[in-house]
Amino acid sequence: MKMTLGDFVAAARARILEITAEELDLRLEDNEELLLVDVREADEFGRGHIPGAINVPRGILEGAADPGYKLRIEPLCSAQERTLIVYCETGGRSALAAAVLQDMGFTKVFNLAGGSVLWAAEGLPLVTD
Repeated sequence: MKMTLGDFVAAARARILEITAEELDLRLEDNEELLLVDVREADEFGRGHIPGAINVPRGILEGAADPGYKLRIEPLCSAQERTLIVYCETGGRSALAAAVLQDMGFTKVFNLAGGSVLWAAEGLPLVTD
């Protein structure tokens, strides 16, 4: 049977953990040691991202997270034991990203439910480049 994007996202969400904007905000206020990973494209990231987030577009995630890959992104590829929070605009791309990171051996990965849209709607801060 042919699968749609919605099918892929639903399958990913069925096997990942999600965190709400409120829960993430509390963890950030408590100065919990988190790595925030924005999987949107660079132009989206530049228009507004959660303070402290790094930008790793979904299209390069696997290479960026692989310690053996020459174009790896060090803060990500060395964070297999850290708590990672991945997010995108609405939570779909980041659900797929969270599933992939789990498959790559990252043990504490959470998807921000509702993404940056819900984060902003809750009045939480975004910074621009």
